[in-house]
Amino acid sequence: MKAVVVREPGGVDQLAWDEVPAPALQPGEVLIDVAATAVNRADLLQRQGFYPPPPGASDILGLECSGTVAAIAPDVTGFAPGDQVCALLSGGGYAEQVAVPAGQVMPLPPGVDLATAASIPEVACTVWSNLIDVAHLQAGEVVLLHGGAGGIGTHAIQLAKALGATVAVTAGSAEKLALCADLGADICINYRDEDFVDVLKTQAGGANVILDNMGAKYLERNVNAIAADGRIVIIGMQGGVKAELNIGKLLTKRGTLAATSLRARPTAQKAAICQAVVANVWPMFADGRIRPIVDTTCAITEVAAAHQLMHDSTHSGKILLTVE
Repeated sequence: MKAVVVREPGGVDQLAWDEVPAPALQPGEVLIDVAATAVNRADLLQRQGFYPPPPGASDILGLECSGTVAAIAPDVTGFAPGDQVCALLSGGGYAEQVAVPAGQVMPLPPGVDLATAASIPEVACTVWSNLIDVAHLQAGEVVLLHGGAGGIGTHAIQLAKALGATVAVTAGSAEKLALCADLGADICINYRDEDFVDVLKTQAGGANVILDNMGAKYLERNVNAIAADGRIVIIGMQGGVKAELNIGKLLTKRGTLAATSLRARPTAQKAAICQAVVANVWPMFADGRIRPIVDTTCAITEVAAAHQLMHDSTHSGKILLTVE
């Protein structure tokens, strides 16, 4: 079997498509012939040596995939060889085959083709688990999405609008903000020349929920931007890992600050999230309230170029890698 290997932690030049041992199917797992996978920022961190896989997970990059079921363990029901599926992974997606706990394998979203479906598991599960399970976003509330034109952001805009929220986003160019507006964003903020705190206070009186991929850099301003009883959920650390928190201001606003990750959660938790996504989000693909946003599709042998594109942050939506 071939997979993308990281020769040693470092730059994109350390990525190679090479022979590796095939995954061994364990009880409770589904073996998938991978059709496509997607690039996530966690993959870049892992390639650089900063984000090791959780214990027991494959050390091959790739947190999501789509493909065809090749085999199932004897104790698995609900899937059969030949089924077209997509899956949330703890690792292993940048390969010709991957073994996945059955609870993390999902049917294709309605109306989405096999390759494009690889763009969906990680964003759908991340957004649902954080906006709904953690932040309890309600219709009529204001949600601020940092990085609105990214993979998480483009999906979150559509989900939040489908739930009846008012959506504010930050992005760094007019083109990216135009995409956000096309997807339904109500308040579009160019972080290069506008202060999102001032814009939110002026136009919405503050945010009820903030989904933040920046971490330390935005912590103080996020606290300033929330309304009373606001909830901040940190899902990334692109802006650093250490910041000073004004607890007094957070107390005054009765604010909630949460930080979550998806990859290292127990298998049962991830299975429950996948089940909720299929039950609640897949119907939104069926009726057109949500559509996948893919910027670029590359052959997996061009993985170095795909990683560089994500480094440069000139893309919008997802970057796919197809496996022949």
